[in-house]
Amino acid sequence: MFTGIVSAVSKVVSVERGRIGIDHAGIARHLKVGGSVAVNGCCLTVVKKRGPVFYADMVPETLRRTNLGALRVGMEVNLELPVSAGSLLDGHLVQGHVDTTAVVRSVSTAASGKEVTFELPSTISRFVAVKGSIAVDGASLTVAAVDKPPGTFKVALIPHTLEVTIAAGYRAGSVVNVEADVVARYVARNLRQ
Repeated sequence: MFTGIVSAVSKVVSVERGRIGIDHAGIARHLKVGGSVAVNGCCLTVVKKRGPVFYADMVPETLRRTNLGALRVGMEVNLELPVSAGSLLDGHLVQGHVDTTAVVRSVSTAASGKEVTFELPSTISRFVAVKGSIAVDGASLTVAAVDKPPGTFKVALIPHTLEVTIAAGYRAGSVVNVEADVVARYVARNLRQ
């Protein structure tokens, strides 16, 4: 379980046949083989550690649903350590179970920060609401608008978020991981029944 508060940004140092290697001494220090780490919001299991580099495997389902299959050596990723029972719950509950990817439609400068508009994949549209939470590449964000224009959702990014995540690199056409709010998912399921 995660909170969507990104712990660090680091670079991919290896990608080979479904296994990714990431170099970050501070994060690696807290990881153990068999433990979890969120990479761009996707919960992965650490399978090997070598000094400051940790490795995780990505199964075909992960590669289909996420942007991890497009990662190359040198690309930056958001990292988050799992939340512990005794820690504060900032952000919102994030499982690390990415629903799908979305494409950035536009990025515009705001009075303080940026506003980013994404396509709204039909698979998660019923779980996205104005002022609700959504995880984009693992970062907990508040939805600022839905369906303006139709088929989109928008978030506002403060300067801090732009400094400590990979969001500063978003451009029209960027592909991001999206996880709908788990509470919205359960409410929607119960309402259907």
